[in-house]
Amino acid sequence: MKSISFKPLIIFEDDNYFIVNKPPFVSTLEDRNDPVNMLALAKDYWSDAQACHRLDKDTSGILVFAKNPEAYRHLAMQFEGRSVEKIYHAVADGIHQFKDREVNAPIQKLDIGVVKISKEGKAARTIFNSIESYKNHTLIECRPITGRMHQIRIHLSISGAPITGDETYHGKPFYVSSVKSKYNLKKLTEEQPLMKRMALHSHKIVFKSLDGIKIEAEASYPKDLQALIRQLKAHKR
Repeated sequence: MKSISFKPLIIFEDDNYFIVNKPPFVSTLEDRNDPVNMLALAKDYWSDAQACHRLDKDTSGILVFAKNPEAYRHLAMQFEGRSVEKIYHAVADGIHQFKDREVNAPIQKLDIGVVKISKEGKAARTIFNSIESYKNHTLIECRPITGRMHQIRIHLSISGAPITGDETYHGKPFYVSSVKSKYNLKKLTEEQPLMKRMALHSHKIVFKSLDGIKIEAEASYPKDLQALIRQLKAHKR
């Protein structure tokens, strides 16, 4: 992986927090398989930095760091009290007309690093709203009320709307040839998916600062998700 310049990723900063737009393919915390992770980069920028939550390695978008233990505890309590507003955007396979569609299905974590829906699992709740439909895909706003591992991914999957590219939970890779009839490959080459990951992005977060002022931040789409949506829009019908 090429080196990451951390400071340009910062989209908000005050005396207690800084919020970054995490690129895809970078772990939030230390990863045995990759020395580059967001926490290490954040500590290079601010030595006392603590990650206030996590994103999957392949998920892009909003990631909040606390600059001091008091700020970390303050936000941790808001996460625990479910008062933090989190909005994700996902491109899902198929056409879906979700309007405040609520999925309330308990999630159980398995030892192999995936999850399943199970009565033995922990309570999990997500609200979905369709933003825009394309030919065979839908852009969906996802509001996780709880914060379970792979929550959005599995809740969309059981709703019949798996995230595009999320093969772990039945999503299919997106190929340009699926929407572009005159798509020509170079000889002796095999078509690659347009995105090399699942189409999930942490778009927005809202929480309270230590002095009670609302902090709100939005993260723009990374290039790969922009490219996917551009293709879907161009070949909408």
